[in-house]
Amino acid sequence: MEIREAIVAFAQSEKIKSGIIWASQAAEMYTGLEESEKNGARKILRTLIAMIAHEIHLCKRAAPHELWIEVDKDLNSAQVMIDSQIVHESIYHLTQALTKITTIGQQSLTRLSDQGLV
Repeated sequence: MEIREAIVAFAQSEKIKSGIIWASQAAEMYTGLEESEKNGARKILRTLIAMIAHEIHLCKRAAPHELWIEVDKDLNSAQVMIDSQIVHESIYHLTQALTKITTIGQQSLTRLSDQGLV
């Protein structure tokens, strides 16, 4: 991993982690909503996950890492759960994505640390 790629991967991983945490928390709150509110909540979750997926697609080009593809798959699975109206099941896939993003961030930070940049 080049230094530039490590910087981009670390910065993006932190931003993406935040988005995934927000999406997970929103999915957890979904079960407590009134039935009339659930359709709108699913649309918001879908939009949030689509924005996160867009960031991941940028990362694949700017800071290539084999785990970006796996994160993308996890987000796609979360979308399927949301579209199938079993939103609580999306949390598992979001957690899997979060774990992989954390790995990317840690590897990037280690690379930068090894170079004495952090």
